[in-house]
Amino acid sequence: MSKQKIGFIGLGLMGGAMVSRLQDKGYDLQVMGNRDRTELDKAVARGATEAASASDVAANSDIIMLCMGTSDHVESRMRGDEGVIAGIRPGTVIIDFGTSLPASTQRLACEVAAAGGTYLDAPIGRTPTHALDGQLNLMCSGDKVAFESVLPVLNDLGENIFHLGDVGSGHKIKLINNFFGQVVANSLGEAFTMADITGVDRQKVFDVMFAGPLGSPFMEFFANYALSGDASKLAFSIENATKDVGYYVKMAEDAGAPSVMAQAPLEMMRQSLKGGMGDKLVPELLDHYLKHYGRG
Repeated sequence: MSKQKIGFIGLGLMGGAMVSRLQDKGYDLQVMGNRDRTELDKAVARGATEAASASDVAANSDIIMLCMGTSDHVESRMRGDEGVIAGIRPGTVIIDFGTSLPASTQRLACEVAAAGGTYLDAPIGRTPTHALDGQLNLMCSGDKVAFESVLPVLNDLGENIFHLGDVGSGHKIKLINNFFGQVVANSLGEAFTMADITGVDRQKVFDVMFAGPLGSPFMEFFANYALSGDASKLAFSIENATKDVGYYVKMAEDAGAPSVMAQAPLEMMRQSLKGGMGDKLVPELLDHYLKHYGRG
């Protein structure tokens, strides 16, 4: 049985790794990048076809995958005369792997359905390294029949595949997950800074916290920078983390339940962006906390 033809839009670090994995698995791919051609050129060199427009991707694909930074980016590729919706064929399944605003996801799902396709959201957990080995966590939601039809492909990309309910549910859960993670990251940034201020050893603070019920791989990843200067264990940019927490705040406001807990971390993260830290990794928020308290 021949494999489904896949169109992939958005070849950054994560998207590029996912495309590499799909090529390893023998899929026929048509690809479209964004600003940086690094991963796009790698994919083309391995046999992928570069598309001229998003509508061309749609016209030649059974499954269309999006891995983009913001809802605005997704909407810009989906709509318009050269957008995905203009080119999709009946029965096409579109999967948004990015972290998008749930309300935007639900609107796009309606527009895609009107054009004869199905829109699923499947935000990602884990890193590009996991993507290369097909070990992503995928938080999928949307039409169950469409989900089942693309599940063999999702299984080639991920180790843990969840179906979480109606379209938009995956993005809601991803935003809740990332909100929680960034509250923890900011708390650790202040905790290690306060250790310096009060004259106690960072390693001893970590040892006590990690040995108790607070201990987690996330804490260990963040602490690896505080203790040894290696931020790479948590390879997620402050810019993207700030965007996700901002989306969480927007989701909460839209639900009529403005967030209490997100405000302080979001303010500190936005301050770090103003200080030019957008491309830094989340554990490096520690440096912003040190500067904020006059220790940096």
